[in-house]
Amino acid sequence: MPPPSVPPGPAAAPSSRPALSAVLLAAAGALRAVGDGRSLTDALAGVPPALRPAAQAVSFHAMRQLGWAAAIGRGLVLRSPGPLFDALLQASLSLLRAPQGQDAPAVPGMPVYAPHTVVNQAVTAAAGQRGLAAYKGLLNASLRRFLRERAELEAAVAGQPEVRWNHPAWWVDQLSAAYPDQWQAILAAANVPAPLTLRVNTRRASREQARQAFQAAGIAAEPVGAAGLVLAEARPVAQLPGFTEGWWSVQDAAAQLAAPLLAPRDGQRVLDACAAPGGKTAHLLELADLDLLALDADAGRLQRVEQNLDRLGLRSDRVALAAADAADLDAWWDGRPFDAVLADVPCTASGIVRRHPDIRWLRRAPDVARTAALQARIADALWRTVAPGGRLLYVTCSVFPAEGARQAEAFARRHPDAQRLDAPGQLLPVAIGATPQAQHDGFFYALFAKQS
Repeated sequence: MPPPSVPPGPAAAPSSRPALSAVLLAAAGALRAVGDGRSLTDALAGVPPALRPAAQAVSFHAMRQLGWAAAIGRGLVLRSPGPLFDALLQASLSLLRAPQGQDAPAVPGMPVYAPHTVVNQAVTAAAGQRGLAAYKGLLNASLRRFLRERAELEAAVAGQPEVRWNHPAWWVDQLSAAYPDQWQAILAAANVPAPLTLRVNTRRASREQARQAFQAAGIAAEPVGAAGLVLAEARPVAQLPGFTEGWWSVQDAAAQLAAPLLAPRDGQRVLDACAAPGGKTAHLLELADLDLLALDADAGRLQRVEQNLDRLGLRSDRVALAAADAADLDAWWDGRPFDAVLADVPCTASGIVRRHPDIRWLRRAPDVARTAALQARIADALWRTVAPGGRLLYVTCSVFPAEGARQAEAFARRHPDAQRLDAPGQLLPVAIGATPQAQHDGFFYALFAKQS
């Protein structure tokens, strides 16, 4: 079904900001797409550019409130008119749950709306959309009932794990079993938007040079790790100082550990398997002059690797890109061993939910076992390409042990010639100290050396 049309906003709406009715309808379309199994990123790509930032802010916020909003919505509407109505109701409820008042913390990228404004604009959105117009009265009554009976409605669903944590119940169960002392902090951190973290390309600029450029633009930036900067305020990346000059890449602090852990040296032959979008590829090339193969199964995503390397000034005839299944060695490997292999394998992406809040709603419990089986197949194949004395770094952006610690232990049992070296293991995305934001995403690292 095509995405819903966007109704015109009221004449009084400020020209610099799209009407909330249009934003709500676009966000509802994105929420419905997630319900159909599409990623929020893909869904938002179809939103008109002028509307996209506001629609993204609302839809991301709604994703972080979806367990609560869906349960409240079911209490308000016993017989749903359809998935688009449900999505519009949920997006509207999420705004009514947003912090209110001048002292409330703002949702990044989203103004604070008065309750009556949310209700009126939601009704306007429904009235202008074929298939929803007949239900604008139901939407109006439902939202107004929520405002009148909020305490009772919330009390009725408070005992549901999806309401309390805004994650699927199976997800909560897996984390509570794996991390009995930390699971609540992991879930809480996942609902706090992540800061914008950059990795400075030290071949083009120093970290201090980049920090001063941000400071001159009125953007505070604090160092993290060996070459990272965490910006106090997120901005469109293409508008930040140094973007065109290739001074930096967007990369989470946990992901910035990969290339240094593999410790490439000048002249080595290196493989970056599952390379897209190219952040780790670029980091490897920033650290050493390498003969590098960047491999990815998705040819379209591989184009992003090439674009990023071009912007960073890292493309050369010593860097090759290939689209192929990493586990199908016959499709891409020439038989020459690699000194170092970065195996950033596909996973549930359960460690990056604070950046991609739709992931929790797209995944299903059986996905964990399916991705774990795929990871084992890829890791075993890639081990064959490692030269004696060479190293393989196994990486996932997951917090589920089946994709991390248990996977690494099973790999070591299957390969007696694999010597396990020091690596961070499981990094959890939990807030540190008084800051509400986790310092990094959830990642797992295991490093192996092939014994001669």
